Amino acid sequence: MIIDVRIKNFFSISDEVSLSTRADMRIKRFPDNVSRIAGYDIVKALALYGPNNAGKTNILRALLAIVNTLLRKPFAVNRNIFTDDPVCSLGVSFTFEKRIFSYDMRFSCLNGKFVYEKFAELSADEYGNESAHEIFVRDSVGGAYRFNENKELSDLLGSVSDDNILIYTANTAKYPELEECKRILTGFAESVTVIDMNEPPVDLALEIAKNGPADPRSVLMTKLIKSADLEIDDFKYVKRDVTFRSPQPIRESMYDGAVRAAADLLGLTSVHNGKELPSLSYDSTGTKKMISAASYIADALVRKKTLIIDEIDSSLHFKLTRGIVALFDNDVNKYAQLIFTTHDATLLDCKKLFRKDQIWFAAKENDAVELYSLADFTAERNGVRSDSDMIELYKRGVLGALPDPDLFSALADTEVSNE
Repeated sequence: MIIDVRIKNFFSISDEVSLSTRADMRIKRFPDNVSRIAGYDIVKALALYGPNNAGKTNILRALLAIVNTLLRKPFAVNRNIFTDDPVCSLGVSFTFEKRIFSYDMRFSCLNGKFVYEKFAELSADEYGNESAHEIFVRDSVGGAYRFNENKELSDLLGSVSDDNILIYTANTAKYPELEECKRILTGFAESVTVIDMNEPPVDLALEIAKNGPADPRSVLMTKLIKSADLEIDDFKYVKRDVTFRSPQPIRESMYDGAVRAAADLLGLTSVHNGKELPSLSYDSTGTKKMISAASYIADALVRKKTLIIDEIDSSLHFKLTRGIVALFDNDVNKYAQLIFTTHDATLLDCKKLFRKDQIWFAAKENDAVELYSLADFTAERNGVRSDSDMIELYKRGVLGALPDPDLFSALADTEVSNE
C-alpha cells in the first residue's frame, strides 16, 4: 500500500506537495476503511478532486514515473516550466511484507542523471512517533555515499554510474544486502497498477479471461461484470477463428501477428440473453470500460495491490463508481488499495461512503499546485463535520478546488448570427 507521495518540480508542480493515505484515527467513522500495518493506519481508498488542469493527473503521473523507474521501464519526467531548476524530486513511502519503507530520488532533466537516492525503513511506536533507519544514500551532488555502515558498499555507491538508479547500476547478485533492496523496491513497484479510464487497456481482462475459472481473478472479474447491471449474463474467453484480408502487401509474419492479436481480442465474449457476442464489437463504451476496470479491480483485490485510476468516473454510472469504492472499503479487504481522481461530486459522501481523511483536493493558485485533505476542515474552524453535506459545501466553494467558469460571458461577447 502507498502511504505518502512526495513531488517537487515535476510538470505543473513547482513547490513540493505531498499526498498522504495516513488515517487520522481521531475520526471514528468507518473503521473498516482503514488498514493497520506495522503501527501505521492507512486508508484503503482515496479520492482526489479538483478542477481541470489543477495537477491531479500529474500526481498520478509522478507515481507512475516512480514505479516505472523501479521496474526499469520507460518513464516520463519533466521539470516545471516555470522554474530554472533542472532537477525533479519524487518520493514514496509504502508497505511491503508488513514493513514500511521510503524511497526518494532526484532526476536531472538537464543530463538525464539520477543525482540523488535515499532508501530507508520506517517504524512507529505505540504513540505514533515515527523513526527512520537509513539503508542507503547516494548523493552525487553533496558527495554523500552511505550503505548501512558497510564501507565496501558505501565505496561502491560512489563508483557506479548514475545513469540509472543503484539497483540497476551495481551488481546486486554480488551483494546480498543490495539484492534485498532490489527485491523490496521492485516488489513494491510490481504491486502498483496505474490506468487511465479515458482509455483503459483490455490486455489484463484478456489475460484473466483466458485463464478461466482456475484463476480466482477470473471468477471475481466475471461476478463484478455480471453484478454491474450491464445486462450481461456471463463473460468469458471464446477462441475464435478470424480471417482478415490485407488491403496491401505486408510481410507475412506481421500480418499473421496482427490477425492473432485481433482474434484474441475478439475472443472476449459477453453473453446477452444466452447469446455469445464479441464484447469489443457489441458492447457500449461504458460497458467495455467497466469490463476493463473489473479486471484491474479483481487483480488488485486478489493479489493485494494498489490500483491507481485517473478519471474513475469516465463513462461509468455514479452508482458503479460508488460500488467500486465499496469493494475496497470493507472489513473483507485488508491490504488492497484504491487511489483515484474524479469529478463525481456524488462521491463526496461522508455519511455513507468516506471518512474525511479519504478525500483530497488539488487546487492551483499563481501557477502553484496545492494539495489538502478534507480532514483539514474541522467543525471548530470551518463548521465542517463528518455528517455535513459535503456536496453542498463543495458546490458553495467552502472546500475550495472548484472551477468558476463564466461561459455565458464568452457567448455574450461573441457575435452569433440568428439568420
